[in-house]
Amino acid sequence: MTDTNTDLVAQLTRIADALERRTPADMLPENLVSADAYVWQSEIRQLVAVEKVNSLDIELLKGIDEQRDNLLANTLGFVAGLPANNALLWGARGTGKSSLVKSVHRSVIAKGFDLGLVEIHREDIADLPYLMSFLQKIDRFFIIFSDDLAFEGGESTYKSLKAALEGGIEGRPDNIVFYATSNRRHLMPRQMIENERSTAISPSETTEETVSLSDRFGLWIGFHSIDQDTYLAMVDDYVRFYGIKAGDIDVRHEALAWSVGRGSRSGRVAWQFITDLAARTKTKLNRK
Repeated sequence: MTDTNTDLVAQLTRIADALERRTPADMLPENLVSADAYVWQSEIRQLVAVEKVNSLDIELLKGIDEQRDNLLANTLGFVAGLPANNALLWGARGTGKSSLVKSVHRSVIAKGFDLGLVEIHREDIADLPYLMSFLQKIDRFFIIFSDDLAFEGGESTYKSLKAALEGGIEGRPDNIVFYATSNRRHLMPRQMIENERSTAISPSETTEETVSLSDRFGLWIGFHSIDQDTYLAMVDDYVRFYGIKAGDIDVRHEALAWSVGRGSRSGRVAWQFITDLAARTKTKLNRK
């Protein structure tokens, strides 16, 4: 073989390797690593195992008892092989929506059920049909979870989500439920729905098309602002749970001042205060 041919073969080999890296082989169910949770990586079209899920003990979630009970009951029914709904957790930021999904998953696993949690990012929703088709081949229950799900004007991927949630002629796989969190009850800004209605030939049909996306979720769980007593109860429970030795610090007074400085009371604000308090008292917040 001439030097020219050798160089050509080497160049073609490099090109083939590069293409293989950019377009990896399809996933195989038998090759999926065993893990409690995964994140869908669209650029490599693979599920990547999560070593440790960032979740709280479900008893630490205060002020959302009804929401907790509803989602936990739906999930326990699901892993028991009973009919279960897709769930939309909607409401104000920082009120515990995503924390509840992860805590329910943690609680169900602790009860001995084999339940995988798969997170898919909003921008990758177009991959949802492929992901569901893959997961239905595995003898295991899965929650597919999308955090902070919302669609803006001009986007059309919401139509893919609608189709995936319905499951086409085969229906939704029995081993999969879809849980999403959003700040919007209908997943779309009001002006997007109104704009589509005002420019459509048949406004009522267009409004029905956009609003019906949220109707694909059989379980709607609303989250709202919490009162001062609930906020302080969250702080007190965190202090006890993590064994924070506050000493002379007036924890409740400082917690209230912290919430005033941020202009809100929520589970997120309570956790941010506890993080600051733990740093000042040299306490590690190890997940238990």
